[in-house]
Amino acid sequence: MPLAEILLAAMWICLTAYALFAGADFGGGFWDLLAGRSAAGRPQRALIEHSIGPIWEANHVWLIFVIILTWTGIPPVFAAVSSTLYIPLTLAALGIIARGSAFAFRKVSTELWQQRLFGAAFALSSVLTPFFLGTVAGALASGRVPPGIAAGNPLTSWLNPTSLASGLLAVGTTAYLAAVYLTQDARRHNDAALAAAFRRRALWAGAVMGLLAAAELAVLSSDAPGLFRELVAGSALPFLVVSVGAGVASMILLLRGLFLAVRLSAALAVTALLWGWGVAQYPQLLPGLTLQEAAATRSVLAANLIVVVIAGLLVIPSLWWLYALFQRDQRQARAPAPPAR
Repeated sequence: MPLAEILLAAMWICLTAYALFAGADFGGGFWDLLAGRSAAGRPQRALIEHSIGPIWEANHVWLIFVIILTWTGIPPVFAAVSSTLYIPLTLAALGIIARGSAFAFRKVSTELWQQRLFGAAFALSSVLTPFFLGTVAGALASGRVPPGIAAGNPLTSWLNPTSLASGLLAVGTTAYLAAVYLTQDARRHNDAALAAAFRRRALWAGAVMGLLAAAELAVLSSDAPGLFRELVAGSALPFLVVSVGAGVASMILLLRGLFLAVRLSAALAVTALLWGWGVAQYPQLLPGLTLQEAAATRSVLAANLIVVVIAGLLVIPSLWWLYALFQRDQRQARAPAPPAR
């Protein structure tokens, strides 16, 4: 496999990891927004805060990888995307900053009005950020980002049917993933009431996500017919089938109360959806620009791949250890205290 394809696959793996892990964090903010007033929603917000607290910053490393690999590995794509889609990208960046700041400030605030203010900022930015990132994906999928510096329209490139549908699908996906993950977290805390509440939310979010995915396909059929044909009758069809099958399996597993297994099926549904889009669009990255035309020189690609391997060897075990320590702390917190002597 050529170096450019290997680098693109590495970048897509990082994008998938960001969607699965950071996406669930954003979805936690979505459910924080709908948790209710301060007293009624306190248990739900406490679970959300405890679940994402140790890892919400670390998950952004995957987005950093995607940005750097795009910048160095396929610079014409980076230049075109950043100059044409600077509005939604800037709004997404501001949302990430506002979300992180508000989450940190709410934890240390003592006044109720401060907690409500920062809580609202955290929740709202958790919804708007994936929406704007979804519009960027929709702009690329519909071919509205031409090669060149600021060659595309800065408004219609992301304010169009495909981008808006993609933004809503992104929000629905984050909400679904978060509800699935939080259901298992609530059960791990032995809180049956919270587990049941998030199970209902996961079922509703899964149904809505299915409708949004169907609406996205309907929009693509008229707004991006080439991509639509690849998804429903071309090379990406197996990924679409896997995504639908995993989504249906997730609903069944939720109904049966198999909350750990549903995490895997939900992640598979989202992963297959992302990789189906990538396969459907390959080798075109932008209209008239293929991967081989956009790729950097061989020496630059080789250097990037070396860095990717080293970074993977450092980051993946570190994140795994962080998750393992967090889960171990949860188990120790639930363990009964030894009897007094």
